[in-house]
This record gives sequence, C-alpha cells and structure tokens, in this order.
Amino acid sequence: MQLYPNLILDALKNVKYPGNGKTLAENEMIEDDIRIDGNKVSFSLIFDKPTDPFIRSVVRAAEAAINTYISPEVEVKGNIAVKYRKPVAEKPASPLLGVKNIIGISSGKGGVGKSTVAANIAISLAAKGYKVGLLDADIFGPSMPKMFGVEDETLYMVNKEGRDWIEPVEKYGVKMLSIGFVVDRNSPVLWRGSMASNALRQLINDAWWGDLDYFLIDMPPGTSDIHLTLVQTLPITGVVVVSTPQEVALADARKGIAMFKSDKINVPILGLVENMAWFTPAPHPEERYYIFGNGGAVKLAEELDVKLLAQIPLVADICSTADLGAPTSVALVDAGKEAENPEAKAFGELAEAVVKACDERNAQLPPTTVVQTH
Repeated sequence: MQLYPNLILDALKNVKYPGNGKTLAENEMIEDDIRIDGNKVSFSLIFDKPTDPFIRSVVRAAEAAINTYISPEVEVKGNIAVKYRKPVAEKPASPLLGVKNIIGISSGKGGVGKSTVAANIAISLAAKGYKVGLLDADIFGPSMPKMFGVEDETLYMVNKEGRDWIEPVEKYGVKMLSIGFVVDRNSPVLWRGSMASNALRQLINDAWWGDLDYFLIDMPPGTSDIHLTLVQTLPITGVVVVSTPQEVALADARKGIAMFKSDKINVPILGLVENMAWFTPAPHPEERYYIFGNGGAVKLAEELDVKLLAQIPLVADICSTADLGAPTSVALVDAGKEAENPEAKAFGELAEAVVKACDERNAQLPPTTVVQTH
C-alpha cells in the first residue's frame, strides 16, 4: 500500500467540525505537516483554543476516516497532534526559509535527458500532493518554459512583507522559474560566468517561493561556476544524478558524483537515474533494445555505493509530450493514481524513490550547510 499526502487529505474531507458543520479543510484545521513512514501516518490538527469542546471527537473522527477510507492497516491512532492558533507573526524576509528539501538534478554531460527527468519528477511529486518548486538553473540552455508550455508567459511581481518579489509561474501544481523567461529564446545567452551566477542568485533570492516540500533545481550539465554558485547560495539536501548506460555518459557522471562528494562541496548523493535504459517500440511493449548499452548505470551505482533510483526506458512519447509542453507525468495530474500510462507510472515510482531517499538522508545525516567561499 502506497501512502501519500493527497490520500490523507482526501480521507479527511469526510470529517466535519461539529461547531459549524464545515470540513476540516474549509476551517483550515489541517496543519501542513503530514508525515508518512511506511504505514505510519502523523499530522497535526489546529484548533482556536485549548478549551474547544470538540477536540477529542474531531481527532477520533479523523482517525476513523483514515482507517475507513484508506485502510485499517494505516497506523494513525495516537499520531494526530493538536495545535492551537497563534497570532500571525511577521515572516522572515528570506524566501527559502519555507523550503523543506532542496534537491539538485544533475548530469555529467548534456543530452542524457536530465531536464526531462527533472520536469517529470516535479510534476509527479505535485500530483501526489507535495508542494513543489522547480528552478531551471541551466542558464545557457533553459528548457523548462518549453517543457511546461509556458514560453510566452510574462513574469509579474508580487508584494509580500512590504517589498516586491518575482512571482514564479505555476503549472501542473509546480511553481517554476527559468532564465528563459527573461532572455530572447531565439538568441544565445552571451554572459560571462559572473553575470550568469548573479542572474541565478536573483531567481533564487528575489522570488517568492513560499512554503515548499521539495525545491528541485535543474542544474546545467557538467561541472561549472553555476554549480559552485548553487552550493554557495543554498544548503542543498541532496543530488540526483542522471545518466544513460553509455560509457561516455557514465564517465562524466562519475566526475559529477566525485565533485559533490568532495570535501569542499560535500553534498549527499540521493541516487542515480539510468535514463534511456532501453528502447521499447510502442506496438511491442514487451520488447527491449539496449541501444546505449545494458545496465551501465546499474554497475556504476554498485561501484560507487549509491542508490539506483530508477531505470527509465526510451519511449517516443516521453520526448514528444515534453516538446508539446505536457510532460508524460501530466497523466498523473489528470487521472490521479489510476493513470493507465506506463511512462507516467515509471516517473511516479521515481518520484516515490526520491522521497524515500530524501527521508533516509534526513534521518541519517545532519542538514547540509552552504559551502563557504575562501
């Protein structure tokens, strides 16, 4: 049984607060802290005051709803905390203090499908109910605006806490920003390293990202000034490395992993994704053709002692849907968990693997710190 936040929220829609007959969601009583560990579920309910006469009955009704509408195997009894509303305090000015996990999506070289993987992970996470942001940090080759079908979008400013911020574009439940929104898409970006780094910092620090469970960064391929800028600006929780089974791609992926593992950088590797693992013709889904080699990333993961998060097949639909501005994982948004789309399912499982790897990393390691310049 696979549990995710949307399942919990759907079950809680059946619980009403006796004081006014409205649902818990309508009363904004469900705290944004749903935690899932196997079959164990925990979260908080918010009440106006400790003397509320309905606290016990509402907690019991919430437990019963989850066991009734999801499964009696869900361990929720005794795991619902009770909180009370506090006066609204002034929120700190930093736009990323509300971000729980910052995940880099990296590759040793271009052309391995890193951006496609990043877009589909982001959409799959959003489809499961997580709050997701996506930063297209590939300054010289931004592709997210096209993948999300928002190339013609105009960026606007939003006023928060007495100042103006860049408002990310939102589509498929993902908040997204890219340098592609502010440059001519038909002209090359002729910037020196310092100019590119400053533009990237502005997209991070001058944008209002709000509260996010996962903030994904589509990094440029290879190792560059941009990577250093990112680790010097953000405490990155971990990195997902994308490669094909091809030996050239694997050699570059090895260098990228070594960079993040180095003493100076020291950012955990959440795992490796083998993209284009095999080709499967649509009329014969049972057939596999290993165009770029067989299992190269699997062997690399074993050699370097990192997780293999997924093997993604080479399917024409994955490329064509991204070109049309509707990545494969949009099927999960449109049809939820019932989506009959094997490619979308593969990316959905990859997203689950990323969540699990991130949770394990957070349980076992201290928070990553920003790399200090010398």
